[in-house]
Amino acid sequence: MHWTTAKDAIDKAVCLELIYDGLMRLVEVHAVGESTAGHAVMRVWQVEGGSNTKSGLGWRLLRLDEVRSVTLTSRSSNAPRAGYKRGDRDMRVVFAEL
Repeated sequence: MHWTTAKDAIDKAVCLELIYDGLMRLVEVHAVGESTAGHAVMRVWQVEGGSNTKSGLGWRLLRLDEVRSVTLTSRSSNAPRAGYKRGDRDMRVVFAEL
């Protein structure tokens, strides 16, 4: 996935539907950039879908190279969610954010 798709979701205030870790997820993108480890990532709030952790909803930092089958939806995003802070500390470079 290219980071501009995440930026489009931010700019249009809509959710992304994607496959991550083999599971469908619906997410609200809050920021996209480069992680401190050098990977393209996006900070999202997961609204619906599967998860490999106990909690399916909430904050996630997703690597863009692991996203499959991404779709820009028409569903409105409720971002920003509680707890969101600009200048994500897990990103050394921020390409776009709310």
